Amino acid sequence: MSPASDLTDSLTASHHLPLPDSDFGSGADSRLLHFPKKIPFLTMFLQFLRKASQSQNKVILSAISRSFSSHLCSLPSSGIAFDIDGVVLRSEVPIGGSPQALRRLYDDSGALKVPYIFLTNGGGFRESKRALELSELLGVNISPSQVVQGHSPFKQLVGRFENELVVAVGKGEPAAVMSEYGFKNVVSIDDYASCFDNIDPLLPYKKWTTKQVAYQSSSAKKMDIRDEICSQRVQAVFIVSDSVDWSRDIQVLCDILRTGGLPGREVGHQPPLYFAHDDLTYQAAFPSERFGMGAFRIALESVFSRIYPHALKYTSYGKPNPLVFKNAETLLEQLVSSLPRSSHLADHTNAGSHHLKRLYMIGDNPSVDICGARKAGHPWFSILTRTGVFKGKENHPKFPADLVVDTVEEAVDYILRKECTS
Repeated sequence: MSPASDLTDSLTASHHLPLPDSDFGSGADSRLLHFPKKIPFLTMFLQFLRKASQSQNKVILSAISRSFSSHLCSLPSSGIAFDIDGVVLRSEVPIGGSPQALRRLYDDSGALKVPYIFLTNGGGFRESKRALELSELLGVNISPSQVVQGHSPFKQLVGRFENELVVAVGKGEPAAVMSEYGFKNVVSIDDYASCFDNIDPLLPYKKWTTKQVAYQSSSAKKMDIRDEICSQRVQAVFIVSDSVDWSRDIQVLCDILRTGGLPGREVGHQPPLYFAHDDLTYQAAFPSERFGMGAFRIALESVFSRIYPHALKYTSYGKPNPLVFKNAETLLEQLVSSLPRSSHLADHTNAGSHHLKRLYMIGDNPSVDICGARKAGHPWFSILTRTGVFKGKENHPKFPADLVVDTVEEAVDYILRKECTS
């Protein structure tokens, strides 16, 4: 029997439908006569497949099979969350066949056909800016709604601190990020430190300068701004991204946190402190991992415990927090409603009730990506790549993934094969 005949019989059996000996006519089973009204493309597919089988035309058979597969997956039952550093990028360079892997999640017109997001603990830039950068680096169209960064949950705290003075710490544009979220009185730690003379005793020895030195001028207007900031109590501190100047930032943060938000004053109640994530290390361009925000938190906590009578109080977001994965599940299901659909599927599917049965987390860090997916539980399925923090031959002993692969391209290939045949 020809491969085409095998495929025809398999498809017919899987749909519990008889395949007639001739074109669809009066002698066909009544179930089959009603079926084309529901899914017209399938009847045409079976007709062409019969002809391809008879003619042994492998080119036609292959083309029709690909078309059928795309229809099978046009209403996805799964979604994907990609980590960025060590999975799709190393520094700003694509790795692991990531551009090719992502292109497979779009149809020929460039429209998204499989819902996916980037779930990263990184940050420092607005989601809209990061989406644009990723689009350019990976060669696909990525929307801001597909980018979830470590600091994205800070949006939930706007109601509490909207008009209060808060300090934003980290590389990139931490104050701009917080302002876009809705915080109206946010100052970067660069600008905040510049308001206080001699707060950083090592400043004269530093050969670099920060981009933000807005309040170092002696003009009357800027002096007023400096005085206003110095006299205001800092109500909260947000570590948005990795600290650039650990010595200064630990010094200034200890000044803020142990004085109740008024550096140079008496000891007071510690203001709230929020970290975007708690990663100890991450994979950058250097061969071995680099210290992340978790390492900075450990250093700050160690120093603070020596100068303050109480332990440092803080809240960390980001992976592996199960709430991050719950939010990711919601975002992926929302993406389904934006996917293009064939008319025959739209007629029989209520978009508002569509539920994703399986969610894939593709990451390189067992203690962050895999641990988080395991904590979140069903419907998450964890896939560990060897292109980042993890490089082992076997599965990770403490946080074993459901699947270990070499690259993200291999992970996507596994997902598409599994979902389009299940």
